Amino acid sequence: MVTTAATSGYRGRGLRTSNGRRPVAEVLMAVSMLALGLLSLVGPMVDCRRADKRRHHWKVTVIKNHLKNHKSLEGMVRLVDGESEYEGNVEIMHLGKWGAICDDEWDSREGQVVCRQLGYNGTSRVTHSSHFGQTARKYWMDNTQCGGQELEIAECRFDSWGENDCDPSEAAGVVCESSEPEKPKIYPVPAVSVATKKVIQKYRIKDTSGSDIELRLVGGRTSDEGRVEAKTNDGWGVICGDGFGVLEALVVCRSVGLGYAAAAFQTDRFGGLDLPVVLSAVECAGNESSLAGCYHQHKATCSTRKETVAAVVCTREMADLEVNADELMRSAYLEDRQMYFLQCAMEENCLASSAYQLRRDETDWHLITRRLLRFTAKITNVGTAPFRPAVPKHLWQFHQCHMHYHSMEVFATFDVLDGGGMKVAEGHKASFCLEDNQCTGGAKPGFACADYGDQGISVNCSDIYRHNIDCQWVDVTDLNPGLYTLKVSVNPEHKIPEVTYTNNAAVCSMFYSETFVKIHDCVLQNP
Repeated sequence: MVTTAATSGYRGRGLRTSNGRRPVAEVLMAVSMLALGLLSLVGPMVDCRRADKRRHHWKVTVIKNHLKNHKSLEGMVRLVDGESEYEGNVEIMHLGKWGAICDDEWDSREGQVVCRQLGYNGTSRVTHSSHFGQTARKYWMDNTQCGGQELEIAECRFDSWGENDCDPSEAAGVVCESSEPEKPKIYPVPAVSVATKKVIQKYRIKDTSGSDIELRLVGGRTSDEGRVEAKTNDGWGVICGDGFGVLEALVVCRSVGLGYAAAAFQTDRFGGLDLPVVLSAVECAGNESSLAGCYHQHKATCSTRKETVAAVVCTREMADLEVNADELMRSAYLEDRQMYFLQCAMEENCLASSAYQLRRDETDWHLITRRLLRFTAKITNVGTAPFRPAVPKHLWQFHQCHMHYHSMEVFATFDVLDGGGMKVAEGHKASFCLEDNQCTGGAKPGFACADYGDQGISVNCSDIYRHNIDCQWVDVTDLNPGLYTLKVSVNPEHKIPEVTYTNNAAVCSMFYSETFVKIHDCVLQNP
């Protein structure tokens, strides 16, 4: 092939070979320039994508850290509104927000777990009815049931997070004790400090304010309701609403001659927030003849005074439930039953904690048997008015497994106590059907559960929970043979007012062997 002389000294863009084709060098140069042009256009797009990717990674990192922080705080507890660090209403962290715990089924086992989680050595006592003031937070936990060995309260059994039927005056609390405080669990936020127990003494009102306590109801629509005002040595004033419940209201209504307590409130609806507080942290057993026989925290401050004042509604007629001890002693027996047949009962927390542990750990858990102490509970209304659930019908909870409604989450509790009074086995019964099964003295049944009917117990009628019904038992599988005390209580948390609670619990001696149980010598008392 012959080329022109200019080929060896390439200078121009238009030079060609003799056959009309461009030189290889020219083609490579054109391709390179085209590539550089494309890169100049794509470059900014790549940079934007890289920036977007960096921003995306930053957001992901923030979210991960946020979730990690929430995970580390999940289940954390604290005590609020108490006079000291070791006492107060219990609040728990869930999904990054603090919430309260309802006092339904709240007892010493749950209190022990909370105090242990906070680093204290033990529990002095548990409190109910927003003893340290009404809660302004959402309830995260309700119907909490612990075995006592859990490290955190969130490990216990309870209804789903946020599922509850509680009002602000039902917050659960504890008073912890510790002579040598343990180191509390460390969280990446300021934790509740642990201090040596400081004893707060309570005094009889008559010892500090005199025995001639005058009471009156003010601010109500009728003379049977209103805020409670008391006249002490300091003059007239209101009673702080913290911890004020139906037991205290019973004494107030009795003292002012208005019969029985239909309701107790921690509220400001009847006014009185501008008046001095003359009594606070009042505690009554419910059977005192006057408020002077109750206890109070002398010169204590009202932690939520801006929100609550003690108030009552009184009535002349009231229901009064009584446990039939004879039926309890006559009907008690033992039954061994496979867990396969107890699955519906497990959904309603009717077995001991060890049963739920077996379900988690054992593949053949459904073949394992549980030992049940079964008995019939006959509850009679000996009062002057029908006994009705406090929750309206449209708020009753439907349980799919048993296919029935619960009008009261805790209608009865069944406890087995050892010689030292410690609870070693327990059961509970929700009121899936309050109705008139048997009536005397000419009374006619007025309540029936069929077809979503009205629930309650009429005067001189009995509601009978027979021994063959699910959850009408105590799971005694883990119990060693010996002598114990069986305690069967109805309306144990005083959720519904009655004439008296002194006949709401049957306390019986119990002899238990591996094959036999005997219940005897029952007496009636306050739950």
